[in-house]
Amino acid sequence: MSLKNYESVIILTPVLSEQQMQDAVKGYRELITEQGGKVIHENNWGLAKLAYPINKKVTGFYHIFEFQAEPEFIATLELSYRRDERVMRFLTTALDKHAVIYNERKRKGEIGNTKAAEAARAKKKEEIELIETEDLED
Repeated sequence: MSLKNYESVIILTPVLSEQQMQDAVKGYRELITEQGGKVIHENNWGLAKLAYPINKKVTGFYHIFEFQAEPEFIATLELSYRRDERVMRFLTTALDKHAVIYNERKRKGEIGNTKAAEAARAKKKEEIELIETEDLED
C-alpha cells in the first residue's frame, strides 16, 4: 500500500497546562510515526475561541497535523482521539494533490495575507519586472 496525504485538526480542552497540551500533541505525533506514517508539517494555533461552546467551554487549544499514512491508520488515530478525554473535537481529512500543493505554497508564504506572503509576492513581481526589462533590452 502507498501512503496517502491527510490533515488532522484537534481541539484540546483549555484546562490543560502548556506542558500537558504539548504532551498530548507529542503522543499523537509519535502515534503517527510509530505506525509507519510521516509528519509533513504541524501548526499549533494555540488557544482560540470556539464557534460554539463544547462541554461548557468557550475556548480550546487548536493543533493541526499534516501527515502521510496508510489509509487503515486513520481509524486507529481517530479511535485514540475518541478515547482521549483531552480531545474535545477532531477532524481528519484526506488531501488530494491540489490540497498538498496549496499547503506547500502556503508554508512558503506564497498564499495568504501574511507579511511573508506579501513579501513573496513582491519578490515574484520584482523578478517578473526584471525579466520583462531584460527582454526589452535584447
